[in-house]
Amino acid sequence: MKKATLIIIMALVGLAVSAQTNEATFKYGYLSYEAALETMPEYGQMQADMALLRSQYEDEQKRVEDDFNKKYEEFLDGQASYPRTILQKRQSELQEILDKNIAFKKESEKLLSRAQYDAIAPLKQKLDEILRKIGEERGFAFILNTDNNNAPWLNPAMGVDITEAVKALLK
Repeated sequence: MKKATLIIIMALVGLAVSAQTNEATFKYGYLSYEAALETMPEYGQMQADMALLRSQYEDEQKRVEDDFNKKYEEFLDGQASYPRTILQKRQSELQEILDKNIAFKKESEKLLSRAQYDAIAPLKQKLDEILRKIGEERGFAFILNTDNNNAPWLNPAMGVDITEAVKALLK
């Protein structure tokens, strides 16, 4: 991702240099995408919804873990008195429960990840539309996301920090 971003920036810088030699002006915008997302009123509700969903999955994982522990303790208490066939049956039941618990945990992680993606997608779409509008209105060649040190230095004479303008439109 960083390589692709670097290649795009290099190409755009090349365009900027050629544009400057042709007396054309070249400008761009930049912002922290995450900071803009977090400003959205819907973001707080999405975070609360995700926390509730995460809590529900954690509660269910705790319930099945407690159920397994109870059955395991019962198994340990009685294993000396069980005939061999009952002992093997109980061991296989415990293994099956353990396997199901592990599968549930993995599946819940996938479902939570997908729910997070689905919940944030409309917010990103709204933000992207606002960025497109600002970019067109201000005549930017592009808008950079400064998160994760993607753009460690930007020429302030050529670029405009649009973070506050975006935040204002999102509120």
